[in-house]
Amino acid sequence: MLYLPDTMANWPWPRAINPNYEEVKAQSNAWFQSFNAFSPRSQRAFDKCDFEHLRTGCDLMNLFFVIDEYTDVEPASVVRGMAEIVIDALNNPHKSRPEGEIVLGVVAQQFWKLAIKTASPTSQRHMVESFTAYLESVIQQAIDRDTNTIRTIDSYFQNRRENIGARPSYVPMELDLDLPDEVFYHPVIVELSIYIADLIILGNDIASYNKEQATGDDRHNIITVAMHEYNIDTNGAMAWVANRHAETETKFLDGLKRVPSWGPEMDRQVQQYLYGLANWPRCNDCWNFESGRYFGSKGPQIRKSRLVPLFPKVHAPNQDASLRRENVTVPLVDELQREGITA
Repeated sequence: MLYLPDTMANWPWPRAINPNYEEVKAQSNAWFQSFNAFSPRSQRAFDKCDFEHLRTGCDLMNLFFVIDEYTDVEPASVVRGMAEIVIDALNNPHKSRPEGEIVLGVVAQQFWKLAIKTASPTSQRHMVESFTAYLESVIQQAIDRDTNTIRTIDSYFQNRRENIGARPSYVPMELDLDLPDEVFYHPVIVELSIYIADLIILGNDIASYNKEQATGDDRHNIITVAMHEYNIDTNGAMAWVANRHAETETKFLDGLKRVPSWGPEMDRQVQQYLYGLANWPRCNDCWNFESGRYFGSKGPQIRKSRLVPLFPKVHAPNQDASLRRENVTVPLVDELQREGITA
């Protein structure tokens, strides 16, 4: 049995949800399903993962999901081509996409074309910049996958801070803000954003490890990286991650005390942005257990017990060339468990 440490037990920000979430989620899901990016079976698996700026956040999560699933099963050369299409779409939201292009291009373009209608100029710049860095890190992950590379802990965090998609995910929190460079890139603000990214990484990797080790895609997970670097077992790595999480929480809380003042109006905007950052680790933890992506219908039960059986190894989908792009396999956890395997 795997023991999943309760890393969020002492996090001061409680679970909260936007009152318009269900309505906007339905709109966003209808938009995404119109692209037929997945087979009907894989779309059902995706659907298990559960106004304007909220819509941008929901659409962004859909975009992340399809990029993640499409690139996870491809070699680096193909992933690079996909990344270039998405980058072009974000930089040219009003340009017609080429006929026959992979669906990622039009999904990214439509997402951004709608978002920029209500996004401040500074937030638009931050999105394009951070999403480009995210895609570059996805290419690097594919290179690591192709070469069977397990990074050191420091190298892993350097890549994963971009690869987890945290920086683009912060942007919906600033769509109505105007944070100038001297504020947005102030060392303390950057430091705090890195701490939040690290908390998201640690929480995500704890939850996703079982699925990833079962499908042979766990090289890019802090549990595997810690096991490899310190020559420890899985539960030892889980304990190490819990300790690293606690240390990072403390650093974030201490860092909040060092945020400078830029005057009443800018301080108000900064506090709104920092409140959004602080909510992200809780949001990530809730999604891990409530979405069905990692634990199926047993998420609430596992959240309480913190125990999950170690899943057996299964056939890795990236070994089957037919399961790519629109045919990519997005497993239903509960269905696979009934078959005696999981993902």
